[in-house]
Amino acid sequence: MKMKKMALLLCAALLAASMFCVPAYAASGDVAGAIEGTWITASAQIKTVVNKVVFPAIDLILAVFFFAKLGTAYFDYRKHGQFEWAAPAILFACLVFTLTAPLYIWQILGI
Repeated sequence: MKMKKMALLLCAALLAASMFCVPAYAASGDVAGAIEGTWITASAQIKTVVNKVVFPAIDLILAVFFFAKLGTAYFDYRKHGQFEWAAPAILFACLVFTLTAPLYIWQILGI
């Protein structure tokens, strides 16, 4: 009974995948042109998603880690009398890099 359910689920997944696939037909046998056309359309969508979702998520995570590490470094300073700058400086540099990355990363990648 379990194998029957698994087979039915696999068939349903394959049927759904085949229904949602969009074929890229090449007019006059120009496969490279069809791929380039698909890539041009997809690259704009990828760029939008990365700029509006991925970079802000990375920025948020780095900002939280930066301020948390800054707080722990301060408490270590109060405890030991020496402030450790390395970890907060690295996190700050990464945060600045990811905040400014959308301005130049697309020219580097050529998109």
